[in-house]
Amino acid sequence: MLIAVDIGNTNIVMGFVDDDERIFGTYRVTTKANHTSDEYGLMLLQFLALNKLKPADVDDVIIASVVPKVMHSFTSSIIKFLDVDPIVVGPGIRTGMNIRIDDPRSLGADCLADCAGAYATYGGRVLVIDMGTATTYNYVDAHGTITCGLVTTGIRTASEALASATAQLPEVQIARPTTILAKNTTSAIQAGLYYDFLGGIERIITQFHREIDDDFRVIATGGLARVIETPMIDVVDPDLIFKGMFAIWRRNV
Repeated sequence: MLIAVDIGNTNIVMGFVDDDERIFGTYRVTTKANHTSDEYGLMLLQFLALNKLKPADVDDVIIASVVPKVMHSFTSSIIKFLDVDPIVVGPGIRTGMNIRIDDPRSLGADCLADCAGAYATYGGRVLVIDMGTATTYNYVDAHGTITCGLVTTGIRTASEALASATAQLPEVQIARPTTILAKNTTSAIQAGLYYDFLGGIERIITQFHREIDDDFRVIATGGLARVIETPMIDVVDPDLIFKGMFAIWRRNV
């Protein structure tokens, strides 16, 4: 069994993947730089126990991280509690993807794993959107080449910024509104955030279609992808990064 770990700015998300690429357990914890290796290790053991698994059942661990300051404690926990030296997505790792941007090393490990998962699952000519703390867009052509990308704010990040920069506006739950005709402050913020974010997504997808000659599919993932509803997104795949990490792991073992 493989444990795939996505260490993001807001959450650490783990998935258990068997040899048939079946993802049978996913868990989410808050990303905190001050957690010790023992704390992370105990979390891992608890998640394994929930699936009636033991450390000996774990063959390998692969990590995609965009938070360097968490890596020492987390990798130490894996070595200490699981007796496994994890694979870390980054330079020197075979991914099966070509990266044709100005600085390939600047592409986040999560974006790289998302693209690998999209290409392995859906084939080429895909625009991959990851809706997390930041919202990222990356295009993969028919040959598995990542040719371009775009980064903007996530909807939750916008909500937090609005609450922190104003004196009386509260931070609200991110939700799909039933109407844009809001009649109270909370509903007004929720509807404003949602439709502003939705409009940005649709405009960006439209611009990609204008500037890329080939037709392509749009694959969305990330913690907030299920909230957004638009016919311009072809597939919402919450497990995309785990599929990508499994594909990368298979190439390296």
